Amino acid sequence: MPLTVPVLPEGIDPAWLPLEAFRPVGSRRTLIDGSGPLVDTVHGELAHACAQFGGEVIIRGRSDVSSSYDLVLRVADVGDSGDSGDSSDSGPGLGVVGGHGGLDGLGGAGGTGGAGGPGAVGGPSAFGGRGDGGELGADGFVVERTHGITAVTAGGQPGLLYGLFHVVRLGEDAFRDTRTREAHRPATALRMLDHWDNVAVHPVMGQVERGYAGGSLFWRDGIARGEWERVRSYARLLAACGINAVSVNNVNVHETEAHLLTDWIGEVADIAAALRPYGIRTHLSVNFAAPVVLGGLSTADPLDEAVRDWWAGAVRGVYSAIPDFGGFVVKADSEGQPGPFTYGRSHADGANMLAEALAPHGGTVHWRAFVYNHRQDWRDRSTDRARAAYDHFAPLDGKFADNAVLQVKHGPMDFQVREPVSPVLGALPRTRLAVEVQATQEYTGQQRHACWLGPMWSEVLRFRPEGEQRPRVAELAGGGLVAVANVGDDPFWTGHPLAQANLYTFGRLAWHPDADPHRILDEWIALTFPCASERLAAGLRAVLHGSWRTYEKYTAPLGVGFMVQPGHHYGPSVDGYEYSPWGTYHFADRDGIGVDRSAATGTGYAAQYAKPWAELYESAASCPDELLLFFHHVPYGHVLRSGKTVVQHIYDTHFEGVEEAEEARRVWAGLADLAEPAWHARVAERYDEQVRGAREWRDQVNSYFLRKSGIPDGRGRTIY
Repeated sequence: MPLTVPVLPEGIDPAWLPLEAFRPVGSRRTLIDGSGPLVDTVHGELAHACAQFGGEVIIRGRSDVSSSYDLVLRVADVGDSGDSGDSSDSGPGLGVVGGHGGLDGLGGAGGTGGAGGPGAVGGPSAFGGRGDGGELGADGFVVERTHGITAVTAGGQPGLLYGLFHVVRLGEDAFRDTRTREAHRPATALRMLDHWDNVAVHPVMGQVERGYAGGSLFWRDGIARGEWERVRSYARLLAACGINAVSVNNVNVHETEAHLLTDWIGEVADIAAALRPYGIRTHLSVNFAAPVVLGGLSTADPLDEAVRDWWAGAVRGVYSAIPDFGGFVVKADSEGQPGPFTYGRSHADGANMLAEALAPHGGTVHWRAFVYNHRQDWRDRSTDRARAAYDHFAPLDGKFADNAVLQVKHGPMDFQVREPVSPVLGALPRTRLAVEVQATQEYTGQQRHACWLGPMWSEVLRFRPEGEQRPRVAELAGGGLVAVANVGDDPFWTGHPLAQANLYTFGRLAWHPDADPHRILDEWIALTFPCASERLAAGLRAVLHGSWRTYEKYTAPLGVGFMVQPGHHYGPSVDGYEYSPWGTYHFADRDGIGVDRSAATGTGYAAQYAKPWAELYESAASCPDELLLFFHHVPYGHVLRSGKTVVQHIYDTHFEGVEEAEEARRVWAGLADLAEPAWHARVAERYDEQVRGAREWRDQVNSYFLRKSGIPDGRGRTIY
């Protein structure tokens, strides 16, 4: 019996994948050739669509299959397809499509690879002949159209699910003309969201730390929330953009949340059961001191045999409850969280202890590299938080277990609107790395401001840490791509409806990091508003395409960050963190602004990069303007490549940013007759707040630097 498509409660936005998006497949005849739980999910999706739009779906072996079909979905080597739904790199080989009933004629030689959109990796030349598709892995699939039949052949069950959603994205184009063979596979096996959800409401951070979309989807009042249809709907959204793993609790594991590992593992198992039908594996954040907190031991020393035995037993209990459990996420020795430093051990010692416990079960530990001293003396300019991750982890290269992944934030600081790419990503060639970005908009408007982050993430993933002709960040991220989740129990999922675009874009970039993010945005628009007029689509593009740069303009100039209100991080406070122990400073004085991170006269951070980048960043003359103040302290009269001085750039960009926010609000107001009223009203309300906030940023930042520098605006505008 196929699983039914989850039904959302009335008033909940379906986000992308509304029913209308399935009309092209739901109005046609489809044959499914395969078996297993994810194949059942595919069948359920198609059966639901066909019931609405008059089509038909048939599973081979359940009826006559001699008729012709419009769409064929097939798992290669059906006998080996299994029922695990595993999303690993390994999977059955790609078989030949054809030779069965109405599929005659599809078994000929493959054509050349088509463009295929995000995720296409070429035709036969990419993987050899049509019978040599093992490299597709369980997640990969091939799509082609010939003799009037569109065929998807998947390397495994997950690939069939992703193949279906690919056909849905193509819409009517999937059934037009001839489509040459396109092979699709994800760039990395793990594409994960880390939820910073607390089981119990935290007195400072609330239900979701850095969450801007209401409460947790998973937890409420200290227990699992139990709204399983909505959790399954969430899993469906994630699978549709290629995400295959979720960590369900905060990396800051408080005492209540620590119990999820042991006596409350049944709660996690219930969540895993709701996510599993869409190929989502469940991960868990754990407290490094769990043997003390939960086990009554006197130590959590990773080299202590009793501690290792305790973890081995705890892990056995987890896999007994959740056989397909993915593994642990760990924040240790960071911002007050316990870790191996307490016992004089290294991060490799700590990670490897957990990796050893997980290895017999196929699990992985994601060890976060966000480690730094958060009790710094602001007067000591030799101390530099940006250096910390490299200083801690570069000496440990090659010392981590094979199933230990070092999870590295994409920049050296903390998800600022502009940072250089972390040098750690090019410094550990013998260590499995995962790249972490932040979909929840902690420092980019907190989902009260529209700030589509696709272009920023794309720049990071395309960056080559070791110089030209060397691998890109995405190629170095063999341990996966991870985003801090931006979803809550809000009716629009992400609080700001336009923030849904960030979640979708992350999933698609995690699948295909080389994809044009603007093309991915067009996909999201088409899937979210399948009946949209060109005017609505053009309006959405207009307000989102440049929104990251707009936010940067009215907030942080030339690579300076953290000019925010302390604690909650919303709104401007130029000196908010300037004299705090957290180590995030702009060093503005009467003569200039910026942090000297050069090797010659500063903190030496620039020297952590490979030679081509170290040389570029070392000199203010060669450093890119957008990062100038991150790497150098310069006079306010320093002339940029644009011909403007630093202080004039600050004035101009802050006025421009407000004007662009005002224009986006005007464009959105003009779409009121095209968007669903509740959707439009929520976005309009958020734009009112964005414009108010942009004006506040402009006035505070410009006033600060006018008074600090004494240099007036060259255009004579009012600065208070």
